[in-house]
Amino acid sequence: MSGNTFGTLFTVTSCGESHGPALACIVDGCPPGLALAEPDLQRDVDRRRTGTSQFVSQRREADAVRILSGVFEGRTTGAPIGLLIENVDARSRDYDRLRDRFRPGHADYTYQQKYGMRDHRGGGRSSARETVMRVAAGAIARKYLAERLGVRIYGYLSQIGPFRLEPREPAAAYDNPFFCPDPSRLAQLEQLLWDLRAAGDSIGARVTVCAEGVPPGLGEPVFDKLDADLAHAMMGINAVKAVEIGDGVAVAFQRGTEHRDELTPTGFASNHSGGTLGGISSGQPILVHLSLKPTSSIQVPGRTVDLAGRAVEVVTTGRHDPCVGLRAVPIAEAMLALVLMDHYLRQRAQNADVRSGTPDIAALGQATPPAAVARPPEPASVIEGNRQE
Repeated sequence: MSGNTFGTLFTVTSCGESHGPALACIVDGCPPGLALAEPDLQRDVDRRRTGTSQFVSQRREADAVRILSGVFEGRTTGAPIGLLIENVDARSRDYDRLRDRFRPGHADYTYQQKYGMRDHRGGGRSSARETVMRVAAGAIARKYLAERLGVRIYGYLSQIGPFRLEPREPAAAYDNPFFCPDPSRLAQLEQLLWDLRAAGDSIGARVTVCAEGVPPGLGEPVFDKLDADLAHAMMGINAVKAVEIGDGVAVAFQRGTEHRDELTPTGFASNHSGGTLGGISSGQPILVHLSLKPTSSIQVPGRTVDLAGRAVEVVTTGRHDPCVGLRAVPIAEAMLALVLMDHYLRQRAQNADVRSGTPDIAALGQATPPAAVARPPEPASVIEGNRQE
């Protein structure tokens, strides 16, 4: 199976399945000398973990990260860093009825058509369980970027179903199970999730991630644009169906006089482009939005076919998230960190000796905060759903 390695100079190769004995990855290309210990990774992994609230999957995994190589006396050596997380609470019997039938909306059917066989236990390799290794690897990149460049990465849930959430208190997103940046909306979200559980249904969501302190110059102007690699990284997350950079789809409603980010001696006047210009970072905050579909692992009966192509009915039992977007924030943050780390090393390799006489104007001014980023007009049904705001 190909396609299990991400990155160019800072690479992550993962392995393992949802119900296998463990998941693992090799992180290669990390510079030597970075202070690194398992607790540095565990903090991010714990934020993604299942069973942490009543509103996510109740699978109880410790997700204890082990560093197997690449670290000596508390610092990275430059050698490949091996990471391991064991599966300790897989209940494969929950999937026995799916052995001969496909869940609609999942990778079951396409996996079977591609490989001629599949691991029906939780989706096997195509399960979102695999993302735990991305979060662990991303924590290494995140730590390096923070310590060496001062880059700050954060994220939050920006929409769930009809409810848009503005980042009134972004730091509060790490204090509640919804990653909600507006504490005044928590009761509303709780009721929504309880209603979904009662109905045996699920719902989609939108997540926003941001990186501040990114230096200008990361990314390439043609095929390896920074925003193109960000889109590639985010689309590689399970259930993601759309990625937007900056204003995203809202640009279709804008005029050039509105969208262009004017430059002044004291900084950029706006950040509609989301921190990239021509595929290269501008020094402004990198702003990425990703939309995730509602999971198809629901308890409402649905039509499907079995291995022989005969019509059958399917009901997904087991432990599942009514909204996969709730645990997508740390995954998206990790992928953002991996892309930035990779591009920083690529920039350092080719252009370490470059000196520009033009000042970094993004560092001089205050760019537009995420709360002010434009959105396209909402459909009437969404406006109706938000009327109580």
